[in-house]
Amino acid sequence: MFQIGSLVVLCGLLAQTTALLEALPVPLDQTLPLALTPALAPKPTDLAGSLTGALSNGLLSGGLLGTLENLPLLDILKTGGNPSSGLLGGLLGKVTSLTPLLNDIIDLKITNPQLLELGLVQSPDGHRLYVTIPLGMILNVKTPLVGSLLKLAVKLNITVELLAVTDEQKHVHLVVGDCTHSPGSLQISLLDGLGPLPIQSFVDNLTGILNNVLPGLVQEKVCPLVNAVLSRLDVTLVHSIVDALIHGLEFVIKV
Repeated sequence: MFQIGSLVVLCGLLAQTTALLEALPVPLDQTLPLALTPALAPKPTDLAGSLTGALSNGLLSGGLLGTLENLPLLDILKTGGNPSSGLLGGLLGKVTSLTPLLNDIIDLKITNPQLLELGLVQSPDGHRLYVTIPLGMILNVKTPLVGSLLKLAVKLNITVELLAVTDEQKHVHLVVGDCTHSPGSLQISLLDGLGPLPIQSFVDNLTGILNNVLPGLVQEKVCPLVNAVLSRLDVTLVHSIVDALIHGLEFVIKV
């Protein structure tokens, strides 16, 4: 009887000890592998938004606004050596007969450069992307005598084609294909000017010259910045985009 009672007590103690041990935290190296939740594929809007956000931030941190503000526009307009034979000279020749205020050298200065919201479109076959980079700026036309003569609001779109290409080492990269200004996207509007002067004739002449000069000048400065930004994009983001482009998967939501 004594042995049976002892056995009952011993079994009770063992049961309590086992329960206590189970309640204690188990060291990490003794745990069984946890069931991992599979990573969800990024939603199309997330992937597209991440790309445009990264490009915008990269362009701004890469000095885009300063580049626009320092465009050598006046130097380009004066091309031709003799001021009377250059673009600016030709412009002045058309308007100096209208007012003596324009006999002095005109200063063209860009202020308030802006990067507006980027647009993103995927090609019908899904293998290419087209990024629209909308830019805005104010063009101030000045003379030494009267200060600010005109203020023109300028808007221009740069369109960048993005491709997934494979190099000789079989590594796939996201690169710039074509990079150009969008035809017909240049918009120039008069913000303010001196009322007594025949402003419209001057604006028409200046606008015609800027249409020929400004898009190419902006494109020449902005496209290398886009290349530089692509080289610094997050590797995971680039891999996801490249994989989608290679397989022709649509991830840009059409609106």
